[in-house]
Amino acid sequence: MRFDDRTVFVTGAGAGIGRATAERCAAEGARVIVTDVDCEGGKETVERIEAADGDATFHELDVRDEAAFADLVESIAAEDGLDALVNNAGIGQPPAVVEETDTETFDRVLDINLRGVWNGCHAALPAMKAQGSGAIVNVGSLASVLGLPKQSVYSLTKGAVLNFTRAVAAEAGPHGVRANAVCPGFTDTALGREYFESRGDPETARERMTAQYPLRRLGEPEEIADCIAFLASDESSYVTGHGLVVDGGYSAQ
Repeated sequence: MRFDDRTVFVTGAGAGIGRATAERCAAEGARVIVTDVDCEGGKETVERIEAADGDATFHELDVRDEAAFADLVESIAAEDGLDALVNNAGIGQPPAVVEETDTETFDRVLDINLRGVWNGCHAALPAMKAQGSGAIVNVGSLASVLGLPKQSVYSLTKGAVLNFTRAVAAEAGPHGVRANAVCPGFTDTALGREYFESRGDPETARERMTAQYPLRRLGEPEEIADCIAFLASDESSYVTGHGLVVDGGYSAQ
């Protein structure tokens, strides 16, 4: 299996894409480090993995906490090694035009979506460089490559995640470390459903969104997880600095 005797660290693994990624990697033989601020969700992910005979442990982690992130990564790397880091934790933005977006929203979205990815890479790179190998997968968004109206802060953070990923790839490549991003289109997760709820008529909003995608459906978390697992594995050993858009054809139009 592609992750036999490998350790994969996943943030925001208590639900959605993070949970699907943790389960996918565990099914391929990984020791999965499940982290989230949602302890109940994170522990449930571990229970699901263990029920399928996989190997996982849960650690509560707020990705905004640089010291906590660094301490946990250092501990995991010293004990089991660190073969892959998936910086998945992120939040959405309440729809609003730029001038009506408040500072509190700006700060919170930047702290989680951008600072969290920075903290993860900052913590993992010393261990990965020291061992001469490692794969970082940062979860961006369709908003990494397209500016989404009324999602200015979200677009700002996800665009930055993609370019930051490229910088890490260029810098860490000589040390045997790869960095890539996965940029999903609209995915059927709790975050996506929150967006529909914010539109007032969730069913109509979902229908209108689905109609914009050539495949005429939203992505499933497991489909995004498949792409993350590919980039975290040796099957993508000559791929680095890439933003893999997984959007059902939306950006092809």
